[in-house]
Amino acid sequence: MPTPQEIWETADLAERRLAGVALNPSAPEDVLLRLLADGSPAVRMVLCRDRILPDAVVEAVLKHPDTHTRSFFARNPHVDPAQRVRLVDDPEWFVRAHLAEAPHVPCGWRVRPLPDWAVVRMISTYDSEALGGTFRRQVSTAMWRSMPTHPVAEVRRWGVGLWDHLSADTRAALLADPDEGVRERALSHLREEDPAWVERMLPDRSCHGRTRALMFLALSRAVVDSVLTAPVGPQDRAMIANNPGLPADVVALLAADPDPEVRETIARRADLAPAELRALAVDPDPEVRLALSVHPALSEGERAAIDYEVPVDRCFDHSPVPFVPRDPEDVRRDAHSVHPLLRRRAAADHSLPPDLVARLAEDDDLGVRVLLAQNHPDAPAPLLLRSFLEYTGHSREHLTARPNFPTTGLAAYADHEDPMVRALTARDPEAAPATVERLTHDPDPAVRAALARHPSLPPSRLRELLDDEELAHPAAANPALAPETMHELVAAHGHRA
Repeated sequence: MPTPQEIWETADLAERRLAGVALNPSAPEDVLLRLLADGSPAVRMVLCRDRILPDAVVEAVLKHPDTHTRSFFARNPHVDPAQRVRLVDDPEWFVRAHLAEAPHVPCGWRVRPLPDWAVVRMISTYDSEALGGTFRRQVSTAMWRSMPTHPVAEVRRWGVGLWDHLSADTRAALLADPDEGVRERALSHLREEDPAWVERMLPDRSCHGRTRALMFLALSRAVVDSVLTAPVGPQDRAMIANNPGLPADVVALLAADPDPEVRETIARRADLAPAELRALAVDPDPEVRLALSVHPALSEGERAAIDYEVPVDRCFDHSPVPFVPRDPEDVRRDAHSVHPLLRRRAAADHSLPPDLVARLAEDDDLGVRVLLAQNHPDAPAPLLLRSFLEYTGHSREHLTARPNFPTTGLAAYADHEDPMVRALTARDPEAAPATVERLTHDPDPAVRAALARHPSLPPSRLRELLDDEELAHPAAANPALAPETMHELVAAHGHRA
């Protein structure tokens, strides 16, 4: 079976046009059912994977005899996950594996979680290979939190992986669990808290296992001293600088390490003594000073006295809900901080109260405003638009998918120098037909494609684009396309076939 990219690349003009009809929100149900029954792989792929479907079409997809057609629906990010999981017991492993694989969405976009019951069933019945990779992105936060005490043993085994977040009572229960697999996994985590065991098992070469041990596991003094005197690799010192159990005298030693990467890592530790705080606050390396400037032990006055520079060219993305929610008072303190990085941290919190949303929406730091727009479910429309206009970094397009992103008035940007901003015109239902038609001739292909789908496109131009090699696909998805024209296109293809 060819890959989805190969399927699309080998589709001819007629197939791409019908794939556009398959995306058309105005396509009658009978047209969609005909495309599902008789369409080429490219048409069925787009129909089943790239849109919300009427209930009757969903039923037909679930019963479709072609394995790959059902697998396309299993990967659909637009439909309700409750519809996708109706394939949870599909007879074909290929379909089940694609259900377990999170739907492909632009980087930074959230994948809607599967129903908890379906996650339990998949963990209980699917092999580990199918549940690797991106499956975890489809598990709800509530489901993750329930795993360590879940009544199903296979789920508790997954819950053991949350060891660092578990209470002493929950850990003890897992160590005494009636299921041998749960007990073994819990014991493996407990061993990692034993410095003598870690010392015996520590690889003597640079590898992932050594990196993980040096950064996170319990280290004996002998291991620490060996890293200081005879490191295996050039990053060993920076690795142990991150270890939460590092002795205080070693923290002090590494705070003066000649490698700025080591000092920067040390600067992020919460257990710094006053002497290290003072030294790192005037470190010659700007990255070290920046890392130290957000230290929780500093007062706002001490923070402001540090010579740091906050970068504005970083990616400001959507952040997942943390397993352990932050303390609301800590979030409020950060939101009122003089430090932009702390305000950015607060802005990424999904549960900010309305007063802090209003405050941070007017913040003078771009990162604060964009992170608020990317993460808060009630980010106001003016903030979303302003963020899109001012931020040109990673996941910028995610802003247009936020619930409150505006539509009316966007045609005012039809002549903007940035093509992504010009393309916003396609979202404006009141854009003038002449403006829409003009932008289908835009020098940027993404702008042309976006405006080819605008319902205000003059009918004569829409008919012309149906035969355009480049724009036939988006033009056929235009909701202004007459139903009779869609029927004609489907019939013509069927006759040709």
